[in-house]
Formats: sequence, C-alpha cells, structure tokens
Amino acid sequence: MSRELSRHLTSEQLQRRQLIQAGLATAATSGLALHSNPVLAQGWPNKAIKFIVPYPPGGPTDIMARILAPRLQAALGQPVIVDNVSGAGGNVGTDRVAKGPTDGSQILLAASGPMAVNKTLYKALPYDPVKDLAPITQISSFPLVLEVHPSLPVNNLKEFIAYAKSNPGKLSFASAGSGTPQHLAGEIFKTMTGIFMTHIPYRGAGPAINDVIGGQVPVMFDILAGSLPHIKSGRLKPLAVTTAARAPALPDLPTMGDVIKGYEITAWHGIAVAANTPDAIVQRLNTELLKIFRDNDVRQRWADIGSLVVAGSPAQFGALIKSEGTRMADVVKRSGATPD
Repeated sequence: MSRELSRHLTSEQLQRRQLIQAGLATAATSGLALHSNPVLAQGWPNKAIKFIVPYPPGGPTDIMARILAPRLQAALGQPVIVDNVSGAGGNVGTDRVAKGPTDGSQILLAASGPMAVNKTLYKALPYDPVKDLAPITQISSFPLVLEVHPSLPVNNLKEFIAYAKSNPGKLSFASAGSGTPQHLAGEIFKTMTGIFMTHIPYRGAGPAINDVIGGQVPVMFDILAGSLPHIKSGRLKPLAVTTAARAPALPDLPTMGDVIKGYEITAWHGIAVAANTPDAIVQRLNTELLKIFRDNDVRQRWADIGSLVVAGSPAQFGALIKSEGTRMADVVKRSGATPD
C-alpha cells in the first residue's frame, strides 16, 4: 500500500485492509501446506481402497497383496480389495495406478519389472515410474530359483549346463511375462553361458509355474515365494538360487554364482500410489505398513515365502527405484532381452 493512500484512510479502514491482506496471504499459504498437513489423513480413507496387483492371481506379487490386504483393512477401517490387473509384463496395472485418482483410493503392489526393468525393455512406457508414482515403502527382497521339471535328467547346475549344451535348441524356459525378473534371469543366464533357450512368456507367474509343473515347459527361473511349496512337495526340482548368498528358506541349495561367476539377480516389491497424492496420505500408509511389518506373524509369513522383510521410508524406496532403473538398464542392454 502506498504512503499517499495510507494518509487518507482512517485507522479503522487501515486495520480492516490489513486484516484482508493477511487473510489472503493465509489462504495462499494454506494451499502450499495442503500436502503436508497431517490433519488430512484423519479423514482418510472414507471409502474402499483398491489394491492393484499388476499380475494374475497365484504368483508371489498376488500372495503378498493377499497377506497385507486384511491387515491394511483393519488398520485403515475401510475395505481393501485386491484387484488383479495383468498384462504387458505388469505395465497395465502399474499404469492404472499411475494415471488413477490421487486421493489414496488406489494403491499399487509395485514390482521390480514394471518399476525398474520395463522402461528399458519396452520402446515406450505409458507411465514414468519415477515421475508418475509416489513411493510408500519397499516390502520385499527375493532370490529367484532355477528350477526344472523332475523328469529333466539333471540334479545340479553343472549338470544342467552340460545337458543344455549337448541338446542345443531343445530347452525352453517359462516366465511371468516379458520384462519380469523371471524373464531377465533367464536372459542373463543365456548370455553368461552361451546357451540358447526359447523364452515362453506367460501372463503371470501362476500360469507359468503351472505349465512347468505339468511338464509343458521344462525350466523356469522363479521368485522363490511362488515356487517354494512346489519345491517342498517335489513337484519341482531346484538347482540354484540367483542371489549372492544362499537363501535361508533353502539353505542347502547353492547359488548360481558358485558356478557362473558374477551371476546375481534379485526381485523386489513395494507399495506405491499415484504421484501428487497428499503427503499426509503417503505418510499414513507408510506408518501403518511399518507397524504391520513389526508383527511377528507377518515377519514369519514373509520368511515362509522366502523373502527378507524390508520396510523403510518413502525416500528410501524412491532411491531404490531410481538406482535399480539405472542398473537394470545396463543389464537389459547387455542381455539382449526383448519384450517378445
């Protein structure tokens, strides 16, 4: 306000004008504070939440969602409904959340394929995993296991490599879809051993593993969570795990790196929501999930499916998505993997 105008206003008028200006400033700053105001989370959620799994039922991603859904429902006081939205190596379901509502009514069981691998594997993604999704927390870190149908005449990794080399073009391997860790694990194996195997992509780990058990496809690199019951029952024969260290769930099983030096790949999962979801909702979800993962029963369920319990901050999960995106871009390029 100019000094000239101030001289012509009464003290009452001046006070009123100052109050109006202060109110306008408060209104402007309240918009900036909207996403960080914890009061917002108190009224959320006020309707059912869809828990989007970007793969069909039966695979490890689906298993984890169905363990978490009833616990999130109890914590949040609203129905949490698992919705399997599969297709394009996890891209369809991931895109649905990325382009969905920003009110916390949809959450994503985010997998390493669509979050870190597919942006290099596919020529164009309909979403950007860093820009279009807000990380909540990482929830898992899985080894994969190289497994074969029991009819295959091999009992360890060295025998498998020898068999594959003496039967060129005979073997095929199943995966949960192009760009999934199961697919990439097989492509890295082919590159590092010089062995050719035909890739057979499925619309999820569940259908893939069913065909391996049935003998339609002899080989699979699968996330341990989905295969462990079938390994224990003898319906699948495990040969090695893909992590640098042995898996606690299968302590007697050697690693791929014991025979193929430098071979290592892991699968991970997390929870995410659409970008621009209010920070208060992001923090509420993170808080409730960390509480869930402190529960001994949940920790045991994770151990039973062969995963480490990994639960941290949104920033930590966001950093993982970025770093894995960079690392896996190099892996994809070196492996020569394609979406088939």
